Amino acid sequence: MQSALPTDTIEAPHMRLTIIVATDSAGGIGIDNRLPWRLPEDLAHFKRLTTGHPIIMGRKTFESIGRALPGRRNIVVSRNPDWRHEGVDTVASLPAAVALVPGQDGFVIGGAEIYQQALPLCERMIVTEIAKAFDCDAFFPPIDTNQWKETAREAYYSEHNGCAYAFVTYQRI
Repeated sequence: MQSALPTDTIEAPHMRLTIIVATDSAGGIGIDNRLPWRLPEDLAHFKRLTTGHPIIMGRKTFESIGRALPGRRNIVVSRNPDWRHEGVDTVASLPAAVALVPGQDGFVIGGAEIYQQALPLCERMIVTEIAKAFDCDAFFPPIDTNQWKETAREAYYSEHNGCAYAFVTYQRI
């Protein structure tokens, strides 16, 4: 005789969210809705990690990019219910974005407000730490070492910018 599993033990597939962000030495992530640095190595790293996965961003971040990024499902969070763009799924909230892709691993790619909302929902962060300060008006929240543990670090030097940077992975404790 077979027994049925209790329904409360069956879980719907969930999305594992990862924040991916580049910050300067002061936690800056942008100015005037654009990146204040040009770091081709970071852009290649971003593309390598996010291709094939859903990416979630705020409307202003999308508009700073200017187009849907190829090879990824682009999900844009906007308070404006009429906002639309070709190649993009538009939702009103971060939870609605997560609900679009159950069972998949996705990346939160900005901006500052979306990062703040995503922090409690994410299991991992991949941070490009640039060892130089730039003029910024948008910032990533300080990383709370009581909640996050560094699990990997790859250090490099950019000839283009004349500064050190590192790809750092943090895991929720």
